[in-house]
Amino acid sequence: MYVLGISCYYHDAASVLLRDGQLIAAAEEERFSRVKHDYSFPRNAIRFCLDQGGIHSSELSYVVFFEKPFRKLDRILMTALQTYPRSCSVFRESMISWMTDKLWTISTINAELGIPKEKVLFSEHHLSHAASAYLCSPFDEAAILTVDGVGEWVTATCGVGRGNQITLLKQIEFPHSLGLLYSAFTAFLGFEVNEGEYKVMGMAPYGQPRYVDKVWKVVQPNADGSFSLDLDYFCFHYSTNQTYNRKFVDLFGTPRPSNLLFFTEQTGFPSYFGTPPGNYGELCKLNQRYADIAASIQRVTEELLLNMANNLCQETRLKRLCLAGGVGLNSVANSRLLNETPFEELYIQPSAGDGGGALGAALWAYHSLLGKPREFVMDHAYWGRSYTEAGISKFLNGNDIACHQFDDDSVLLDHVVDRLMHGKIVGWFQGRFEWGPRALGNRSILADPRNADMKDIVNAKIKFREPYRPFAPSVLAEQTETYFELRNAVKHFPARYMLYVVPVKESQRTALPAITHVDGTARLQMVFRDQSLRYYSLIERFGQASGVPVVLNTSFNLRGEPIVNAPADAFNTFVKSEMDTLVLENFLVEKAVS
Repeated sequence: MYVLGISCYYHDAASVLLRDGQLIAAAEEERFSRVKHDYSFPRNAIRFCLDQGGIHSSELSYVVFFEKPFRKLDRILMTALQTYPRSCSVFRESMISWMTDKLWTISTINAELGIPKEKVLFSEHHLSHAASAYLCSPFDEAAILTVDGVGEWVTATCGVGRGNQITLLKQIEFPHSLGLLYSAFTAFLGFEVNEGEYKVMGMAPYGQPRYVDKVWKVVQPNADGSFSLDLDYFCFHYSTNQTYNRKFVDLFGTPRPSNLLFFTEQTGFPSYFGTPPGNYGELCKLNQRYADIAASIQRVTEELLLNMANNLCQETRLKRLCLAGGVGLNSVANSRLLNETPFEELYIQPSAGDGGGALGAALWAYHSLLGKPREFVMDHAYWGRSYTEAGISKFLNGNDIACHQFDDDSVLLDHVVDRLMHGKIVGWFQGRFEWGPRALGNRSILADPRNADMKDIVNAKIKFREPYRPFAPSVLAEQTETYFELRNAVKHFPARYMLYVVPVKESQRTALPAITHVDGTARLQMVFRDQSLRYYSLIERFGQASGVPVVLNTSFNLRGEPIVNAPADAFNTFVKSEMDTLVLENFLVEKAVS
């Protein structure tokens, strides 16, 4: 039985394919379209999934959409009526969007895939999130927490999974939303909503939570784990281009201009910013205030999640938690859930946001609706497209790109290790690309974590991004506890996907300066031999050469672009940056030495 899951029309459109309950393929549309956070109908991702499964759309048993469009339309119409006339622009733009795309989801699926309407099923947004975490977890029974911006009406749920069934016990409804609260501060701090939230998380350690009391003025925690926003401070429910209003600005001060360079007394002025401005001290103080605001909203977000999780644990008496929704990508909060609640184990799959809804929809239909037993556990993220040696060779030769092909993998790995040891930056392209927003060793940029200058080098020459953004370490799974504070590390699934931020051991921080954030933490990735043999072998050899079985790993993309998919994408990133070496499977491309 083949089941295709689809999510789209908000952000991070995606598709997945199940065969008899086993995941065959999963990919977000942006990897193919090259449009970051592409929300359009995922034609390319669907085509890939069908090709990977070796089937035609006529062989699909069911196609499952991740939410119920008409219920979402009901929320938009009701909200527009309740906030009229301020909501006129929202209503107008929403109706244009709905009349052209969203109302006709079932017709689009029928037209694109030739699937009769009786084979098209609709899940619910937060049920899809819940299923995306629980039904591919290793747990037979677990508490479930889903938290995001908004689905149809719901913004968060608490529930329980047992066997192949999910029961959602409680929910919080729009406009009270933790995801939208965090997004309002994301916009206030000068970042793009649904894109810059992780930048807020990265900025927060440079500040102190001095404005927590003010943040608690705009959101009220409740004893049952729920919360309420004071809507007098927000306008996301009636504005198309603004999330907060004048009262919010009166409380927190002038918003951060999006083009303001971020630096504080603690960061110093990075050399790649150029010459320090004449008002350097004044700008340091201004940026410090914004960092303190980032620290404050991060702290409040964590406290609200802890309140929800503690209440859920008390109600269910369960010791395992499955987490999903966009807020589930907040790695700092995830670590606090593990350390400061009675839950003993936590599972989050790597595409916790809306893209993961496609996975949840398919799993829900197969297991919960059709009653099929569970067998699949997602223990790695490598579900995207791969490229053959012949295909890569054709691309390189067809574009007259000088390269060296290695017949012996061991020799190639030794060469790459040598480049890393000499301070070079390597584009690493292998196997099937990752599911979700993190590069986990198949589409990664690698560097030496021992080099204290490497963070600035990669930021300046490769990523062209802000200096406060941390880089992640990839570490051999069995060596994790040598370098990081994470007890019983190998049992923690989120650490496979860079979904925990944990302290770097104090004794190791001087050995790993490039991946140790300003607060002494790192967002680590554990690498297992049986799931990523080649990447594991590279890190192992680097450890033998350097004494440290850890590499700096950042996503293989330029600022503002999706992570690369095809060899052409990788080569384009290579030539547009100052990356030194590009590895495309067994092919190695070097920059000419001038």
